[in-house]
Amino acid sequence: MTTFVLSVINAGWVSSTEVGVVFGLALFYGGIAQFAAGLWEWANHNTFGGLAFCSYGAFWMSFWYLDTATKLAPADAGKGVGLYLLAWGIFTLYMTVAAFRTNLIVFLVFVFLTLTYFALAISAFSGSAGLGYVAGYLGILTALLAWYGSFATVTNFTYKKTVLPLMPMAK
Repeated sequence: MTTFVLSVINAGWVSSTEVGVVFGLALFYGGIAQFAAGLWEWANHNTFGGLAFCSYGAFWMSFWYLDTATKLAPADAGKGVGLYLLAWGIFTLYMTVAAFRTNLIVFLVFVFLTLTYFALAISAFSGSAGLGYVAGYLGILTALLAWYGSFATVTNFTYKKTVLPLMPMAK
């Protein structure tokens, strides 16, 4: 949900002055709730899920902090934010390699999230608004895939059968 809301803003569907609407989601839903989910994944001995949920929960909390509490000088903001996003892109890229052993939907979420981070990083470094819009659309696709994955997981668990396929990857 947090990725969707921010990506809609990045894609230019709503005014960038409305970015404040994502801060509550970033801190509480994308941040704290996702971090807590990661802790439960660690308790269930799921290294991939634990690392993914805790890391992206920390990403959203750090994003909230970056946008609400830090005061980057305008001349340095693009470089600083670009470096921040590049680092997350690198992390997401190697998580994509690990995601190949999960299912097709999770793998695709990570593929498109990787593309989103790199597009956002290049946009921040270059100041390219057009690439920022592309990143927004990539983020929307990422969010839709993630929503489908969570919907399928919850629905399949609730119905005790495969209602919505996740397409396990070859092991």
